[in-house]
Amino acid sequence: MNPHRRSPLVIVSTVLVYFFLYAPVVVLFLFAFNSSKTNVLFEGFITQVGPTEIVSGNVIRSPCGAFHWFCELARNVEVRNAARNTLTIAFVSTITSTIIGTLAAIALQRYSFRLKTFSEVSLYIPIVIPEIVMGIGILVLFSQLFTLLNNTLSLSGDSQLTLGLGTVIVSHIAFSIPFVTLVVRARLHGFDKAIEEASMDLGANEIITFWRVTLPSIMPGVLSGALLAFTLSLDDFVITFFTTGPGASTLPIYVYGLLRRIVTPQVNALSAVWISIVLVVVFFTQRLQSRQM
Repeated sequence: MNPHRRSPLVIVSTVLVYFFLYAPVVVLFLFAFNSSKTNVLFEGFITQVGPTEIVSGNVIRSPCGAFHWFCELARNVEVRNAARNTLTIAFVSTITSTIIGTLAAIALQRYSFRLKTFSEVSLYIPIVIPEIVMGIGILVLFSQLFTLLNNTLSLSGDSQLTLGLGTVIVSHIAFSIPFVTLVVRARLHGFDKAIEEASMDLGANEIITFWRVTLPSIMPGVLSGALLAFTLSLDDFVITFFTTGPGASTLPIYVYGLLRRIVTPQVNALSAVWISIVLVVVFFTQRLQSRQM
């Protein structure tokens, strides 16, 4: 019996799993080039180039040709603002949560202190708790805190503390830290402390040892945690919905708002662009990880 021969059942199961996962993505990309103005039926690709002409609800001609909905997307100011907010929140929360989560993982892995057990258990609470419960809890916390500070400091008008971009960033940092900590700590389980001891025996202090020995060794885990935090922040809806304010709308919130109206293939174009960006980020992160291994 050939040990390298794959069972037909395994092949069929693999194909079905991948089909189930990626068929909706393929459909989404196809509908981004739909000639219909509505997003219900696929009526063909936009192939004619010319002045924008809409007849019987179908886009017949467009200066951008097949990329009509991508051009419409580029001209949408609300989409640009939502994308800017989303990327700002994702980058700031990812950098902050990665730093805090990495330091927390090192502390939990190497040191013993009185509240260590409580700290380890508390990391799982934001992960296992329903997102809607956490979102409501954060909203109540911000509401009570801002009311107290506004009354104490006698703030009024535009100077009052309200929900906005800052509250969303703080919320994303809060729920991303446990994920980063657990991923980095898993990497630390296989870390050999002998190389740190060798570094300090050669004259390096703790700070130099961390930057030149420890951090490069655990960098694949740090990058994995950062990528996880970044993707969680990009597509988060529930917590963002409860903590966002005027001018802080993100892309998931914007798309949800579009669902209340007529959904055009512009939403599919937005999703296609977003998926492409995420794939590029994942690709480069994987390349960085492979170089660190």
